[in-house]
Amino acid sequence: MAGQMAGQPIFIMAEGSQRTRGRDAQSNNILAAKAVASAVRTTLGPKGMDKMLVDSMGDVVITNDGATILKEMDIEHPAAKMIVEVSKTQDDEVGDGTTTAAVLAGELLAMAEELITKGVHPTLIAAGYRNAAKKSAEILDTITIKVSTDDTEALKKIAATAITGKGAEAYKESLSELAVNAVTAIAEKTDSGITVDVDDIKIEKQTGGSIQDSKLVNGVVIDREKVHPNMPESVENAKVLILSTPIEHKKTETNAEIKITSPDQMQMFLDQEEKMLKEAVDKVIKSGATAVFCQKGIDDLAQHYLSKAGILALRRVKKSDLEKLSRATGANIIQNLDEIMDSDLGNAGLVEETDIGGTMMMFVTKCRTQKAITIILRGGTDQVVAGLERALHDALRVVGVALEDEKIVVGGGSPEIELALRLREYAATLKGREQLAVGKFAEALEIIPQTLAENAGLDPIDKLVELRSQHEQGNKNVGLNVYTGEVIDMWENNVVEPLRIKTQAINAATEAAVMILRIDDVVAASPGGPGGAMGDMPDQADMDF
Repeated sequence: MAGQMAGQPIFIMAEGSQRTRGRDAQSNNILAAKAVASAVRTTLGPKGMDKMLVDSMGDVVITNDGATILKEMDIEHPAAKMIVEVSKTQDDEVGDGTTTAAVLAGELLAMAEELITKGVHPTLIAAGYRNAAKKSAEILDTITIKVSTDDTEALKKIAATAITGKGAEAYKESLSELAVNAVTAIAEKTDSGITVDVDDIKIEKQTGGSIQDSKLVNGVVIDREKVHPNMPESVENAKVLILSTPIEHKKTETNAEIKITSPDQMQMFLDQEEKMLKEAVDKVIKSGATAVFCQKGIDDLAQHYLSKAGILALRRVKKSDLEKLSRATGANIIQNLDEIMDSDLGNAGLVEETDIGGTMMMFVTKCRTQKAITIILRGGTDQVVAGLERALHDALRVVGVALEDEKIVVGGGSPEIELALRLREYAATLKGREQLAVGKFAEALEIIPQTLAENAGLDPIDKLVELRSQHEQGNKNVGLNVYTGEVIDMWENNVVEPLRIKTQAINAATEAAVMILRIDDVVAASPGGPGGAMGDMPDQADMDF
């Protein structure tokens, strides 16, 4: 890029930089975003297909979870990355509806492209889209159904809807029950309503056995066994000590060399080491602890002393597990053995080693608080268990969100059809070109029921016409049953989702679409340049996912 001044060109950008402007930049960005959306589109709904993702290490992930697919795919294009962010935000906020959010963002951009071609300015489209998103939230509020903590059946339906189509469908009954029981156990009533922190639920995966062998444990399960065979297998009314410091010889900070000239000196040196270790163990014994969980190592000799004192000890326990233990038992995490006080110890009714499918695990149950729940997930292969975990994670999140908001909507493409219908009515009341943008927003929403029909092998146009006709007659809960191809009442068919899935997907997709639409100039640094390595902006031919 050069300017002309007294016959001398002035370069203001580094050599090798790429610049795309105006319509070219817009169509490039829209194309990239649409390509990402189409990559996950076939996974939408219960009849969606799965993707097999193989990373550079050769690890295989088989999933149809939108967020997982987009996270595992190595996406380069900056505009495409924005669609990945939409999916990621949806996963963080709600846990489900990640594919919906990505597909919707892609479709909003496709519709905007049609308007840009007709000469509508991107700023007007952006304003119309924002207006439509705001109106959508108001319309959605009119079609919500109230749900409460006591309504276990409705919560199970929400969990089952999230699990459906995720490879764990055959076992959705048992998984839904696990999810609802776990979430209701850790839900806390506060002044502002109910809060659910899904991090309080630990999922412990164990290959072997079948999915029906999965179970819920009121407590913390740690995938570690006791460090010494002579230690007790179980401790009742345990005094729990949690250490983030090792019970081993302390290595000196400085490099020291000790010269030993006689066997006596060698023996004295070893005796001193042993004495220091014994002192450390004595501090643990003196504290009154009967179960010790250590993040670092425990020396062999220390294990011997601890087992003689009848103390159950575990080493190399993950930091996240220690934090969960701390919350459950009320024990503080100790970093210095000299400063153990009575108040630092926690309580657990039972600490017991149990055999789960040939692996010894430590169960810490009957804890002081019920804020610790562990789900032990079983399955035939690693891939099956990993798929189950993803499905269960979504189920836990949506049940938590439904409890927090106490509002749900039906699924099966029903809310999108209702929104499209009401938004078209709203568009008719607007003046100017914004009306066109709101109309296109309504059309974009219909991509969801249309894709559900396509993925189920049904005729999307016929189904859309049928759905629109039913909603125009006032049947607000009518959606598409992808198994039978019928257009029926989704509430009676038990297909329900939290309201937040829809509001979050619409808001995130709108924000991303608007952001991409407003870009009319893309400046990319050269691969070796100072601005980083964004590389050339790929065109349609070499867009590679």
